Formats: sequence, structure tokens, C-alpha cells
Amino acid sequence: MDLTAANHRIPLSDGNSIPIIGLGTYSEPKSTSKGSCKISVKAAIDVGYRHIDGAYVYRNEDEVGEAIREKIAEGRVKREDIFYCGKLWPTHFEPERVRPYLEKTLKTLQLDYVDLYIIEMPMAFKPGDEFYPRDKYGNWLYHNTNLCATWEALEACKDAGLVKSLGVSNFNRRQLELILNKPGLKYKPVSNQVECHPYFTQRKLLEFCQKHDIVIVAYSPLGTSRNPLWVNVSLPPLLNDELLTSLGKKYNKTAAQVALRFNIQRGIVVIPKSFNPERIKENFQVFDFSLTEEEMKSIEALNKNVRLVDLLLWSDHPEYPFHEEY
Repeated sequence: MDLTAANHRIPLSDGNSIPIIGLGTYSEPKSTSKGSCKISVKAAIDVGYRHIDGAYVYRNEDEVGEAIREKIAEGRVKREDIFYCGKLWPTHFEPERVRPYLEKTLKTLQLDYVDLYIIEMPMAFKPGDEFYPRDKYGNWLYHNTNLCATWEALEACKDAGLVKSLGVSNFNRRQLELILNKPGLKYKPVSNQVECHPYFTQRKLLEFCQKHDIVIVAYSPLGTSRNPLWVNVSLPPLLNDELLTSLGKKYNKTAAQVALRFNIQRGIVVIPKSFNPERIKENFQVFDFSLTEEEMKSIEALNKNVRLVDLLLWSDHPEYPFHEEY
């Protein structure tokens, strides 16, 4: 793959294409100052990013939309240059709730369509506008999950021109097969967004997805924030890894750039999240070096097969995706 800073899109199975690096925009709403997401998205577009990953549940899509629209107005980019991925949250899996929820994203962004819309995780919660529904005792309120019915509602959104491509996130092999083997399937998922980095390389899921022409999009490609509520903090920080650091020295790069390059060379899309302008720039500087086959193998060998984002708080959900090997 001959990817450059100016041209780094890879094909999707539906004829569309996706930039291999994007800016993640998730941040804890309580600890993020208003406007910082907008500044970051604008900085990313200036540096050369054309792929922005967001979600209505992140509560900052308004800032993402403003940033994109301002950059279009400046003449820096056209709408078709930008690739935006939005997400369907588990409280809106009932077919009649799917389109109205996608329309909320479009209204918040003030855009006519999104480029990719994905099911954020395969576990349905009690339908409603409460993102994290619990009963009065604090127990999670789950809901019967019918992923095929949800998928049909998404296919209708694509037919209506509200979204260009459809995908999923945090799906295991069995859950992907549910959709792939659905009778009357109109559009297959083009992507599966999952945790993926040198300590969790997802080799088996990657092979399965490649066989079915599904692109893996890696969230937390540099490890993740160390929030013990939803992160397994027993793993050492990825960016302190000796091998990544020494390869960084060899190429005059950082451990983060080496970790990103590793996934890019595997054909995996990376969406590092940063609201720091210097790091946003640094994370994008991954097209001017490449790792040798031996180096790729040695990074692959760092795999500990342990998740950082294990979502254990929902491990008793019938569709919890991580009980199975992949």
C-alpha cells in the first residue's frame, strides 16, 4: 500500500473508501472544557486528517460539525473530502428508533449525511433517551437484542441517503456472522471498530474480517486513558514499551508513531484520540517511514492478548461480546 499524507484512503467493500488515519473525539464530558473538541478537529484538518470519528453519545458532535463547516467555508476542504463516522447507541436498537437517532447526529453536525454509521456495541439497553439506564437499585436495564432487525433499519437509512456506508463496533465473530448470514442481507458491514494495538493485536478477528472484506478500525491504537471504571489498568502503558521506543529511536519517531505505523501496515485504520495540537500533528506523521517485515513480526510478538477496554461492567449482558475467543 503506497499511502501518503495527501492520499491515504483504502477501499471499502461497498465501493466507498476510508482514510487510514482519523481523529478520535471521545473525551470524558465532565473533564473536557467546552470548545476543545472544535479546536482539535480544526487543527487536525489543518494538519491533513480527513477522517473524524465521533458519536452523539460523546456530547460534542455540535463542536465537530462546527469545525468541519468552518473548514469548508474557509475553502480548506470540501464536504466530500471529509469522512465522518457516527455511532448508534444501544438504547436506540429498536428499528423505529434507528433513523430518528441518526437524524439527531445529522441535525447536531448540521450535515446532510455521514460517511459511516456503526452499531457502537452489540448489547441492547432499555430503549429511551437515557444513555445509561439503570433501575432504582443501580442495576443495568438491558433489552432483548435483535441485531438483524437493527441492521435492516440501518439499511433503510442508507437507501434514504443519510449514510454512505454501514459498519459495526465491538462485534465478535459470531455477531458478525449473524449479520453476514442474515437472509435478504442488502448491505454487509464494511468495518468493525475494535480495540487493537501491539499489546492486543486481534490476529484471529483480523483474519476473519479480511476473509469477509471487512476493514478493522482500531480504537485505542496507543492504549487508552487509564479510567478504572471501564479500563483494565493492570496492563503497563503501551507507550513505555522498550521495543517501540527503540524502533522509534532508529527511525527518529516516537513509540506512538511506531505503534500507529504497525497497524497501518497491517491494513488497519487507526483513530488515535488527542485534544493536544502537538500530538495530533505527531500522530499524523506516519507516512514518511515504514517498518521492515522483521520489525513487524517483533511488534506482533508483543501481543499479550489482554484487553484494555474490557467493558466488564456489562459482562452479564447476554450479547456481551468478549466471552468468546474472538
